[in-house]
Amino acid sequence: MPRVKKSEQAQPPIANYESFVNAVTEAYPSLSDRFQQVARFLTQNSNAVAMQSINTIAEQCGAHPSILVRFAQHFGFSGFKQLQGVFQTRLSTAAPGYRERISALDADLEKNKRKGNLGFLHDLVVRDIATLQELLNAVTEKSLADAARLLKNADTIFIAGQLRSEPIAGFLRYVLSMLRRRVILLDPAGGLAPEMAQVMGKNDVLVAISFRHYAKEVVAIADVAASNSTPMVAITDSQLSPLAKNAAVLFTVPEDEYSFSRSLAAPMCITQCIAIALAALLQEDSEATPHIPTVTENQRRKA
Repeated sequence: MPRVKKSEQAQPPIANYESFVNAVTEAYPSLSDRFQQVARFLTQNSNAVAMQSINTIAEQCGAHPSILVRFAQHFGFSGFKQLQGVFQTRLSTAAPGYRERISALDADLEKNKRKGNLGFLHDLVVRDIATLQELLNAVTEKSLADAARLLKNADTIFIAGQLRSEPIAGFLRYVLSMLRRRVILLDPAGGLAPEMAQVMGKNDVLVAISFRHYAKEVVAIADVAASNSTPMVAITDSQLSPLAKNAAVLFTVPEDEYSFSRSLAAPMCITQCIAIALAALLQEDSEATPHIPTVTENQRRKA
């Protein structure tokens, strides 16, 4: 029987994925640029890291495989294979894993898949369903309640979302306005969004929305909120997002890959859920299901 190396027998220095992410988040500011690049990729593509070879991961990450090995050793692992085991354990204990969901949905819908544009629609729908299911594992009751409480008690709610996140910010302004909240959308038009953000105070709330690649103005506005002691609700893609470090409440939306075709279904879903949680607080004396009125409803009431 071949002798097993001691390094292969040793238990990993960090027992689970959550502890690893916490360790990386804490060490992130002091890491080299290369290690920060690796950290972002690993935490933002956890399912791919669990399933793919080190060469494939390195290619997607834009780093040499030796960088991945040294990164793992920096955090006390014998090598990348041992670090990868932490990701594999997370994936095997998920119910069910992200990739497994995609595979199952692909198999179920394959008989209806056609070529051309309808094929693209099929792929988007499959990934959206899997991402929305994974969202259920990423969001907690406490985070929704904390976000709703902050929005309810805020003097003014500021919203920052640009580039891909702009439609989400616009939708959130709409639903919060329907709930009669005082809302300011930090619109980049005219280049005044960072200046408008300077008036945020400790009794206000900032909702910042940004995904890789992060909009610079949104990151700058989040920094203004931190310097002004303004609580921030962040909707982003990772605990290593620049929005995460100062967030009072953090929502991370799982994403499988970064491409132009990434859908807004999951971010929109969590945004709507936050609004519903707020509506429940505002209507807590009512036995009815929380309700967000529409413009037409309000017009009918005035008539």
